[in-house]
Amino acid sequence: MYPFSFSKHAAALYAALILAVFCAGVWGVVYAETPHLSGVLTFAVLNVGQGDALYIESPTGVQLLVDGGPDDSLLRELPVVMPALDRSVDVVIATHPDADHIGGFSDLLDRYEVGVFISPGIYKDTATAKTLETKVDEKQILRVVARRGMLLDLGGGAMLQILYPDRDVSVLPGNRANEGCIVAKLIYKDTSALLTCDAPATTEARLLQIVRGELASDILKVPHHGSKYSSTEPFIAAAHPAIAVISVGKNSYGHPTGQTLDRLTARDIEILRTDQEGTIVFRSDGVTFSRDQ
Repeated sequence: MYPFSFSKHAAALYAALILAVFCAGVWGVVYAETPHLSGVLTFAVLNVGQGDALYIESPTGVQLLVDGGPDDSLLRELPVVMPALDRSVDVVIATHPDADHIGGFSDLLDRYEVGVFISPGIYKDTATAKTLETKVDEKQILRVVARRGMLLDLGGGAMLQILYPDRDVSVLPGNRANEGCIVAKLIYKDTSALLTCDAPATTEARLLQIVRGELASDILKVPHHGSKYSSTEPFIAAAHPAIAVISVGKNSYGHPTGQTLDRLTARDIEILRTDQEGTIVFRSDGVTFSRDQ
């Protein structure tokens, strides 16, 4: 495993510490202040329309964004889950370079301080992807390429486990970026959420081969907005969630499809959709998830 340790507000020795941990083979960002331990983890699926944006805040106050939605909807929704005057995010994860997952990050980087940028290393020749890459470089944000086996230690017993990709996906063309997107599992003590980006059926099949026993989770962020080409029966069975959350907005793809909804319903899985519920916020005390009403 490759543990990361994150908290807010970089210490003066940031650069030296980064060099030290890289040399030691352990990657992390180390900060001076002692975080406040709340005992509660927040996991939110933000209502950004047809796209993905997930917010995580650990019991120690470490904040992550997994994807940024298609546009400035991200900035509209962040104050729902973050203090209005908070202008920093510890980690940003771009699961893959499709516009509906990274379009909101450029505006975010203009307004928020970001500690670490994690991606699968897939190049896409689009204006949205190029603008984001340029801003990450200009702001000298630490880059990490995600690979299976990495573990982000969020503090207080919370962690984000990278399940996929398990190989170099930089060779994938941009139109196949979904196949190399970052799949991760958020774990806090006895609770967990499976974050599945736009993983297609082929990626689900690969996950069933390499990590079947690690897929079981309380919450499933449904792959690819409920596309019929994801959420296969074997994958849903392995994840075995109590709740399935679909991040979706008005679209021409038919998302979420009847096939996906039927597969989830057949297993008595509660289905929540951002186009119907708005931003969906869960809190975990390490024993169970509860939902903000």
